[in-house]
Amino acid sequence: MSAQSLTDPGAASTLAVSHFDGRQARAREARVWIAGQRLMLDSEGRQEHYELAQVRWSELSRHGQRQAQLPDGGLLRAQDAAAWDAWAAEAGLGRPLVARWAQSWRWTAVALLGLVAVVLALWRWGAPLAGQGTALLLPQSSEQALGDKILAGLDEQWLKPSSLDAAEQARWRRHLEQLLRGGGALPEHRLVFRAVDKSIGPNAFALPGGTVVITDALLETLKDDDSALLGVIGHELGHVRHRHALRLVVQGGVVAGVFGLVVGDFSSLLALAPSVLAQQAYSRDFEREADREALALLQATGRDGSGMLRFFDQLEALHKGRDLAGDLGLLSSHPADAERRRFFTPR
Repeated sequence: MSAQSLTDPGAASTLAVSHFDGRQARAREARVWIAGQRLMLDSEGRQEHYELAQVRWSELSRHGQRQAQLPDGGLLRAQDAAAWDAWAAEAGLGRPLVARWAQSWRWTAVALLGLVAVVLALWRWGAPLAGQGTALLLPQSSEQALGDKILAGLDEQWLKPSSLDAAEQARWRRHLEQLLRGGGALPEHRLVFRAVDKSIGPNAFALPGGTVVITDALLETLKDDDSALLGVIGHELGHVRHRHALRLVVQGGVVAGVFGLVVGDFSSLLALAPSVLAQQAYSRDFEREADREALALLQATGRDGSGMLRFFDQLEALHKGRDLAGDLGLLSSHPADAERRRFFTPR
């Protein structure tokens, strides 16, 4: 900014504005015009000029006043928005493309549809690829630490300590490991026991890092059916082998991160992980993959899928008429639809 002698704007279009110089609260009556790449200001007989590139113009809206922030701390304000816009257009200032879009409901709708399309494409293709890549690159120790954090969060919100004492838990671990012998190479895993609300019922689920949570209700329900129990544990070990839980956390985190950037509220993946796992069921493809692992394990130990069919029957009897997938998310029992029944039906 510099002072200069008063210069007649000549044919240039002028605009009447209020000028706040940044030092006094009182506004001065002023006029402005454009001369080349400069904004000229005549404020009560004193003339200043500013490089246009250094002036910060306010975002445009359909209503309200217009203003511009000067590089010396001063402010120009015009109550007549229409006059300001007409002057800016005549002076060749133009409006950024984004500003013009913001003034058009049609372009705003196009932008919204584009955003939705990007998010959907990210969820359909980008997030799964990110999940697969992370599963390949993340060290086992880091995945285990993530699983421990998620389990701690679930313990605080949904899970309860097992009613089984230490000796009973040890006996069940020995029994389950005995059932798993002969099933071939198994992924590294850890079996833990928890109690849940009766409304959830028999269940088991896998967390990142190989932790498989088994509910007391599941052990009570299947205590006399080793084939069904092996099938359920084999299903969860299938999730462990393919690192489905980690991939799900990453997929949910990627999409949530995009939404966070859009709305200006971004949370860490670690903070999101418990809610992501608790609110979303495994994808259909993940379930099919885990079912294949379960059946392969059953067959490797000389069994067939009939035990899983019995387990499905028990679940349906316990939860008849309830929408488990909608109510309980990950903690819901896996839906025993016709496709899954056909898959486990002995041939």
